[in-house]
Amino acid sequence: MLRVKPPWSATVRLLEERDREAVLAICDRDPVTNVFVGSRVRALGLAPSRLGAQLWGHGAGGRVESLCYSGANLVPVAATPDAIAAFADKALRQGRRCSSVVGPAADVQALWALLRPHWGPAREVRQIQPVMAMNAPPLVPPDPLVRRVRMTEADILWPACVAMFTEEVGVSPTSGDGGASYRARMEQLIRSGRAFARIENGQVIFKAEIGAVTPQACQVQGVWVRPECRGRGLAAPGMAAVVTEASRSISPVVSLYVNDFNAPARAAYRRVGFTDVGRFMSVLF
Repeated sequence: MLRVKPPWSATVRLLEERDREAVLAICDRDPVTNVFVGSRVRALGLAPSRLGAQLWGHGAGGRVESLCYSGANLVPVAATPDAIAAFADKALRQGRRCSSVVGPAADVQALWALLRPHWGPAREVRQIQPVMAMNAPPLVPPDPLVRRVRMTEADILWPACVAMFTEEVGVSPTSGDGGASYRARMEQLIRSGRAFARIENGQVIFKAEIGAVTPQACQVQGVWVRPECRGRGLAAPGMAAVVTEASRSISPVVSLYVNDFNAPARAAYRRVGFTDVGRFMSVLF
């Protein structure tokens, strides 16, 4: 078990609905970096039964200065060195419940250094994941065939979502519960108008979803081009269509994060107008 000074762990507490204003104020200091946690808290509140996670707070004198989302992902937010040590201690005491640790690269690196002796080895560590964002019209014409997915097209979108997840994460989302939770999330995004695709002859050619949304920013996820259609220049116009509609009807700043080794995707995003604004790191179990 990790040994830390008692005051560190003593200043970590489970946050409650009364802390919502303080939590959102912290997230809003960097709305692109913190869009995931900010989106979850805005939509679901802080009760673990609704949030599907715990949100831990750390600070002196009862103040909340740093956060850590502890659910399927372990996500530090505005974490000071003392907070990182305290969050690591808290995580080790409760045992690993997450499938990944993800967030700002420096914070995740420091957190993982404390967790690795007990939780390691990880299945994969992605050290460099550029965070990209834009808040201007795209630099390339949008693909006019990319549109919102209809609920009647859920069965068409589903195989593309499974293929994307498996390719990106390295495991199938149908393992465990047979894909029920992943399917439910996909259908939720369709219902909320946050799933976009180009569909031809009953097949998805390009797709992307808006996974997290706040009034300040949104985050694109699940970008995928059908393998036999890659190399045809579909990604940049497809993303331009998503950015155009997202900035018009969802949030003014559109963001994403991408693996540094995915050179084609990074190049396509730059063509659309995305620029680097930060760096994430992910530890996958």
